[in-house]
Amino acid sequence: MGSNYSFQRTRYARRQIQALDFEDIGILMQTEHLGSCLCGAVHFKVSGAFERFYLCHCSHCRKDTGSAHAANLFSSTARLVWLSGREHMATFNLPQTRHTRCFCSICGSALPYTSPEMVVVPAGSLDTQLSVSPDANIFTAGRAAWDRDLALAPSFDTFPS
Repeated sequence: MGSNYSFQRTRYARRQIQALDFEDIGILMQTEHLGSCLCGAVHFKVSGAFERFYLCHCSHCRKDTGSAHAANLFSSTARLVWLSGREHMATFNLPQTRHTRCFCSICGSALPYTSPEMVVVPAGSLDTQLSVSPDANIFTAGRAAWDRDLALAPSFDTFPS
C-alpha cells in the first residue's frame, strides 16, 4: 500500500476539491457561527453547515419581523449551543400552524430554535459573516404590496437628512 496509495488518495482528494465551486468551499469552511440578541443578554454558537437560506414573505414571517420578509438559515445537521442567557429565551408557536418564533424576552430579538428535523437560525442574529447568499424567496404569494422593486429605492449609508 505504501507511498503510491497515499499519492493516489491525495490526488483524488485534490480533484474532489477542484470540482467544488467557490460557494461550496465557503460553506465547507464556514461551519461555526456566533450570534447574539440586540441587548447582548443571549449568546449562542451554531456548529455545522447551513443547507438552505430562504427569505420568507409569508404573512406570519412579515408579522414576526415587522419587515418585508424573514431571512432564515436551515440545517438538518448543525448543532445549536446556548453560550449565555438561555433563561431569557422565549418561544411562541402559532396555534394550528408549524410557525415558531424564538426570541429574547428582554429585547425581543429573533433567536434560533431547534425542531426535531432542523436548526433554524435568523440570519440577522449572527455576529459572524455569512459566506452564502439566499437560495430563494419563498411564499412570495404573501408578499406585501409595497415589497416590489425595493432595489430601485434610493440607498443611504446613514439616516437621510
